[in-house]
Amino acid sequence: MSRDDSVKLISSSAVLERVAMAIPADFRPNIIIIGSLAAGYYFFGDNPRLQVRTKDVDCLLSPRIAAIPAGQAVANRLFAENWQLRAEGDWGKPGSDTTPLNRLPVVRLHPPGSTEWFIELLTVPESEHDLDRRDIRLVTTRGHFSLCSFGFLSLAEYEPIRTRFGIAIARPETMAIANLLHHPEIGLETMSGLIGGRRIKRSNKDLGRVLALARLAESKEEDSLLEWPKLWTAALRSRFPTLWQSLVPHVGSGLRQLLRPENEADLEEARHTCEYGLLASQAPSLKLLQVTGQRLIQDAIEPLEQMER
Repeated sequence: MSRDDSVKLISSSAVLERVAMAIPADFRPNIIIIGSLAAGYYFFGDNPRLQVRTKDVDCLLSPRIAAIPAGQAVANRLFAENWQLRAEGDWGKPGSDTTPLNRLPVVRLHPPGSTEWFIELLTVPESEHDLDRRDIRLVTTRGHFSLCSFGFLSLAEYEPIRTRFGIAIARPETMAIANLLHHPEIGLETMSGLIGGRRIKRSNKDLGRVLALARLAESKEEDSLLEWPKLWTAALRSRFPTLWQSLVPHVGSGLRQLLRPENEADLEEARHTCEYGLLASQAPSLKLLQVTGQRLIQDAIEPLEQMER
C-alpha cells in the first residue's frame, strides 16, 4: 500500500485549530493556510459529515519580509514541542551550513503522536517576476532547511480570510486562479506519490483541484462563479501590476485542454484526485466535472478575458 492510500478523512476545523495553537501567537498573523485544508474549512466549517482527505497542511508565510523570522520561530517552536520531521528518502533529514541550497529539505513536520498529516512551510515570491521556484535558507535549532516559493503563490496571499483561530485561510477563488496559471497546459510531470493507488500527472491533480473548488462554490451559493472575475482581476493587478494583462490569456488554456474529448484520460485523472481529495465526501462523476468545467469557463474565465480586452 502506498503512503497516499492510507490518507484518512480529517476534520478541517480540528486540524486548523491544532496548527494555530502550535504556532507562536506573535506569528499567527503571518500564516495563511492554503490547499485542501483551507478549502475544507471554508466550505465545510464544523460540519462533521463533510470532512477532507489530505495529508499536507500548507502554511504560507506572509509577507515575504517576515518569512525568515516567522519560519524560524514556527519551526523552532514545533521542534521544541516534539513535532517530527517527515521521513521521505533523501529529504527527511535537515542539512547543514555546507549543504547546497538546492539540496536542502523543506520543513515538513508531523504533529506529536500522529502521522496522518503534516505541515509544510512555504512563502511568497519576492517580486512579480519570480515565476519559478525560489529557495531561501532557513536556519533552525535542528539544522538547515529550504523555505521555497512559487510564482503564483502570491495570488493566494491576496485578501485572505481570518479565522477564529488567529490564522488565515486563502480564498477559494485565489487558489483556483493560482492553479490555473501554474498549468497553462497538461504537463508530463507526475506526482511523487500515488493518489488512491494511481500515478497522477501534477497538472491533472491541480486542475482537478480547480474543478473541485468550483463545484463546492456552486454547491454553497448558486451563481457564485459569476463573482470570481472581479476578485481575480483585483488580485492579478495587485500581485502582478506590470504583467497581469499578459497573464490573463493563459488562465483558461490548461482547463480548456483538459476538457477536450481527446483528453478524457486526463480528465479522469482529475476526477480521481477529486474523489481522493476535496470531494471525498461527494465523489463526482466525469460528466459532472465536465459540466462544472464548462460553467467555470462561461461564468468566470470568459468574463475575465473580456474584461482584459
